[in-house]
Amino acid sequence: MWSNNILETIGNTPMVKLNKITKDIKATVLAKIETTNPGNSIKDRMALKMIEDAERDGRLKPGGTIIEGTSGNTGMGLAIAAVIKGYKCIFTSTDKQSKEKFDALRAFGAEVIVCPTNVDPEDPRSYYSVSSRLEREVPNSWKPNQYDNLSNSQAHYEQTGPEIWEQTEGKITHLVVGVGTGGTISGTARYLKEKNPNIQVLGIDTYGSVFKKYKETGIFDKNEIYPYITEGIGEDFLPQNVDFSLIDHFEKVTDKDAALMTRQIAMQEGIFAGNSTGSAVAGTLQMKDRFKEGDVVVIIFPDHGTRYLGKMYNEDWLRERGFLKDDKLTARDIIRKKDNPEIVTIDSEKTVLEAINVIKSLNISQIPVTQKGMVIGKVTESDILDALLENPSLKSQPVQTITTTPFPFVDLNTSIDKISTLINKENIAVLVEDERGRIEIITQFDIINAISL
Repeated sequence: MWSNNILETIGNTPMVKLNKITKDIKATVLAKIETTNPGNSIKDRMALKMIEDAERDGRLKPGGTIIEGTSGNTGMGLAIAAVIKGYKCIFTSTDKQSKEKFDALRAFGAEVIVCPTNVDPEDPRSYYSVSSRLEREVPNSWKPNQYDNLSNSQAHYEQTGPEIWEQTEGKITHLVVGVGTGGTISGTARYLKEKNPNIQVLGIDTYGSVFKKYKETGIFDKNEIYPYITEGIGEDFLPQNVDFSLIDHFEKVTDKDAALMTRQIAMQEGIFAGNSTGSAVAGTLQMKDRFKEGDVVVIIFPDHGTRYLGKMYNEDWLRERGFLKDDKLTARDIIRKKDNPEIVTIDSEKTVLEAINVIKSLNISQIPVTQKGMVIGKVTESDILDALLENPSLKSQPVQTITTTPFPFVDLNTSIDKISTLINKENIAVLVEDERGRIEIITQFDIINAISL
């Protein structure tokens, strides 16, 4: 039997037992894999529910424009539904979100406006404020407002909760969910606690978010708020969809632990999941003493790993943030292994002839060009040859007349793999600033030399 359109494939997602990554937990740990939804995330459920409820009560009219602030997954669900139902979409998001998320939204014809992360929700530049302003300005528009729209949690009360209850045959004892808008955890928890009030609902929070302290003290503490990297969970305000009375405990997880666990899930369980899944699993391991033999713990895996290829699944991104240290050579290692780490530069006011003499005397093929001690460009053997063939009199001109774009700079922690990709016909070397603030150069020969030593 076929589906009449892609929206009919939302829900009824599989549940999978975790084995290796949860080996130290006495309970049975199950993953609710939401990546099989058409938009590869759990947000498809509530996106469609919000649209259908708005259509029913007249808030969303034919040919209308859907305007929403979203980190990507809700936008994807809304965009897919909009394609089928004939609506336009404008989404606002933050600059901390992955580029892959924005590209995916644009693939469905949505317009995406990127706003700064590090501003208050009330700031006119925030993605909340911009979406609200656009709703006022764009004719025949509707803002779902996933944070305060209770259709969000209702979708999970009607769908996610019943599915989990049936798939575990009512044996679930603990539910673990990353908390962002609060719709998933609150709607699912309400259904499950109606079935069995003893089920423990455990929310995953991140450092920089207000949820945990508010749950434990009832105080909204702005001092808890600061920028964080983890995507999809945590907030700097209290969405109406978060029903704190249904959540028994909040567990905070660091950005580093969330990012590294995201990768471990793929490598140990073969499940390609997103950043908030890494948080949820890391948090579950932190709470392992809460679980005993015979318990059934369900962790919701909200979205797919493809949206994080440039971040959590990128080793250089992890190294730049100090999250990953391994045995691969880095720029720091290559410099240490160089026979002569001192870089040779030439001032931009020196003549082309002087540059030629330096290249000949030192048997090198390129020189970074400086101005007042700052690297502003480079000259190579081929640059000089091409220039002199065209105009031999250039020998007496300042070297800045034939200076080309400078070599790219890399961080000391940049891996040898990344450096290798940056060195090509246009860039025959890269530059790096060492611990003492000195500029060093790395060539293809230096890479080969470092590998062979």
